Amino acid sequence: MKTMILALAALTLSSAAALADPAEGRWSTQPDDNGNTGIIEITLCTDGVRLCGTLIESHQGDGSVFESPNVGRRIVWDMEPEGDGAYSNGQVWAPDRDKTYSSHMTLSGNSLSVSGCVLRVFCRSQEWTRAQ
Repeated sequence: MKTMILALAALTLSSAAALADPAEGRWSTQPDDNGNTGIIEITLCTDGVRLCGTLIESHQGDGSVFESPNVGRRIVWDMEPEGDGAYSNGQVWAPDRDKTYSSHMTLSGNSLSVSGCVLRVFCRSQEWTRAQ
């Protein structure tokens, strides 16, 4: 009985890993207006469907790690998978401007294009790369 429970648990874990969204993981941002970059960890939101991302590390322009008050803050939330690497209807917060943008993302290999607009007029975009 114990062996069967362990086998079932292993199968459940491997099935969950196989269902992981391809955009899940750690992503390095491009420099912001202040020259700083960060590592964003993208995971499933609490609903288990949409994607959310949290700033887990900040870097100064010279690449050194610094203690930003934004570490631990949600940067991306509510990104809905559309298929073929497209995500929409989400939000992204830009710490350098303290603005929240209506956002979408496009995944292509190890590159994640993150774009967003305020009032459909003021738009920004960045290419993030998968962190090692």
